[in-house]
Amino acid sequence: MYADSASSSARAQQEEKEEGVTRPTLRTERLVLEPLTVVHTEQLVELDADPEVLRFIFGRGLTRAEVVDTWMPKRTRADADARGIGYWVGHDAGGTFLGWWSLAVVDDDPDSAELGYRLRRDAWGHGYATEGARALLAHAFETVGLRRVCAETMAVNAGSRAVLEKLGLSHVGTRVEQWDDPLPDAALGEVDYEIDAAAYRAPRQS
Repeated sequence: MYADSASSSARAQQEEKEEGVTRPTLRTERLVLEPLTVVHTEQLVELDADPEVLRFIFGRGLTRAEVVDTWMPKRTRADADARGIGYWVGHDAGGTFLGWWSLAVVDDDPDSAELGYRLRRDAWGHGYATEGARALLAHAFETVGLRRVCAETMAVNAGSRAVLEKLGLSHVGTRVEQWDDPLPDAALGEVDYEIDAAAYRAPRQS
């Protein structure tokens, strides 16, 4: 993803802010991305209960308690919001919940954020992941002024890797972690991707 095309395609706009939230609502051609808060808990419980959605992450669905007690606090960090990053929930023009997109805190690098996205199964295959992530990259580099955005996924997760490459992120490494209960194909490793501000602003190569 590059700056000129991101600005026109994402058309990110800051709207009236929810009380206590500093992140803006972002708009694209087909999506409304609003800051994720505890108000969205039930939608996220439903999303995370689908084992296929979490196939390359946990290999199973999450319980309600896991979502509420463990993951919602991570998704609603006040320190992330204060910096203009964090999580957004996405809806289509008709208001249908599609999933979430994120610029998560990288604790040891305040000039970076980790890009992520998780969509309902019925939202797969429509380009929503790429479209929403483009808006987040535009926000990260053009509004927040981050130096770098990174991402990671399993090496075998071809769909997620394709999205990252469409966005202009480069594969910068592969690592094999040791897991107590590894997922299928975990031995092939995790892949790391990133894009920095200079690469984001560079003209597209023919």
